[in-house]
Amino acid sequence: MIELLAQIEATPARPDAARVAAWWQQIEQWRERDCLKYEKTDAVIKPQAVVEALWRVTGGDAFVTSDVGQHQMWAAQYYRFDKPRRWINSGGLGTMGVGLPYAMGVQMANPEATVACVTGEASIQMCIQELSTCRQYRLTPKIVNLNNRYLGMVRQWQEIEYGSRYSESYMDALPDFVKLAESYGHVGMRIDRAADVEPALREAFGKYKDRLVFLDFITDQTENVWPMVKAGKGLTEMLLGSEDL
Repeated sequence: MIELLAQIEATPARPDAARVAAWWQQIEQWRERDCLKYEKTDAVIKPQAVVEALWRVTGGDAFVTSDVGQHQMWAAQYYRFDKPRRWINSGGLGTMGVGLPYAMGVQMANPEATVACVTGEASIQMCIQELSTCRQYRLTPKIVNLNNRYLGMVRQWQEIEYGSRYSESYMDALPDFVKLAESYGHVGMRIDRAADVEPALREAFGKYKDRLVFLDFITDQTENVWPMVKAGKGLTEMLLGSEDL
């Protein structure tokens, strides 16, 4: 980097001020779109609102793990990380099922820390048997399940690329996560009203601080992640919202 800066300083070439100004004007136009804005409503639980509530309840001080999919994107976008090494996930590797094991590892390494696993109803079932291991070792992460009854990211791309012709992306045979969590000896909660989102999280991180709590949030099935980049496209072709379709 030092050598690169030295070469830049040594060259007589200078940026074209007009072109730089035009580029910044384009950037400001993109910013005005406010891709992270979503409908605030009490009619249905918005997944973004759950993550924002999680941030408020934990004071932004939690270790947050995730699996793969829309919930991963929303966790990254709406939990306002301002400390290093607090966001633990597989990035772009697409490793479904890792959220709970990651949370277990973080809790083992940091016994007194606040740990939350933001997951989806498909991902969590890939390693859900580890609830037994959590019981065995008295691990107490809080599982925040953004349950939209879909393979959310698959559904979104089928909506974008295939005219909403959904195939093998819907979930019609889900377990009762509350009973399942309780069968492993943990606390289970089902939340299907927007007004109950923050109170449920406060109860989980307060009253049940020393227990593993599985919070099953029944979220809006139609919500999509923005911005998005189609496979093979460049960042300049980014979809900033549904109006770009």
